[in-house]
Amino acid sequence: MTDHKHLKHRVRERMAKTGESYTTAHRHVTARAERHHHESALLLRVLGGGYSEAMLLGLGGGIGFMYFVFEYAGHAPMLTIVAQAHPEPMIPRALDRAGIPYESRQTGSPKVAERHLRAALDAGRQPICRVGRFQLPWRPDLPFPDPVDVVVTGISGDTVHVYDDEPGELPLADFMAAWSAIKKSKHHLIEVTGPAIGAPDVTGAIRDTVAKLTGPVLGNSFDVNFGLSGMRKLAAQLADTTGKQGWTRRFGDDPGPVLDRLRDCLEVEYTTPGATRPLYADFLTETGHAEAAAVYREAGRQWSRVASARTSFPELAELVTEAVRLEEAGVEALRRV
Repeated sequence: MTDHKHLKHRVRERMAKTGESYTTAHRHVTARAERHHHESALLLRVLGGGYSEAMLLGLGGGIGFMYFVFEYAGHAPMLTIVAQAHPEPMIPRALDRAGIPYESRQTGSPKVAERHLRAALDAGRQPICRVGRFQLPWRPDLPFPDPVDVVVTGISGDTVHVYDDEPGELPLADFMAAWSAIKKSKHHLIEVTGPAIGAPDVTGAIRDTVAKLTGPVLGNSFDVNFGLSGMRKLAAQLADTTGKQGWTRRFGDDPGPVLDRLRDCLEVEYTTPGATRPLYADFLTETGHAEAAAVYREAGRQWSRVASARTSFPELAELVTEAVRLEEAGVEALRRV
């Protein structure tokens, strides 16, 4: 079992030697991120089997696309692409569509939250808690709030045992701080209470995926950054060599870090390799939709080509444009399901 107390130190050592981003170095040190989809693997662990990761991914909303370049004072522009279903949490949607009963609790009181947590553990369950990603000691130190789900597997004295892609532990006070860090999800806890009732709603899940890819997602001006629109925006900004939002002006002086970040976003972070498309293709195959599955397997291969490319931004735009063409074909295939 990896000792999280020393994991960050080993990741930092690799970064110093290789110049890799934190996420890339973490991937190599742990050698786990490429094998599992985070939310699906957590849920499968809680359920104890009965489903594939691909099925849970698909029921949770499957694939998506969100593209932003965030800017924070004192930091270089931060590229973020989320290639899985977003922004709604995947785990409750997967449970709903699988017909699995669960209780969802949230409170502003740390004392009440801890009581809920201990009660779930005392009942022999493994609660899923939504915490601040960057408040966890084995994750990178970044200056903005971002939620991540973890499974709490036990409490020993003042130590909380969690599962976050791999086992880890942290002091109770630090866990409570992380659990309090995301205002909208403060002390949010999901407790699975029984087995599935009825058949999973595969059709509803696929229709929801199409809706998120075609928009609107949020119902405001940010929708241009989501789904097919977000992909087209990425291609346009890669191709733009003169505008302020174009990658040439934004990142052209030192393209290496943003290309590393692009690779991480499409292969590791908030995703699985190939922008989650191959795993989603497994879901489509499992549910009898081979035509759509074939399109998304090819789309996954194309996104991996984008991730691995070390070329000019306009040439990269051409690769993304081909990925968008495949994504449009994928949506049409899903609409025929």
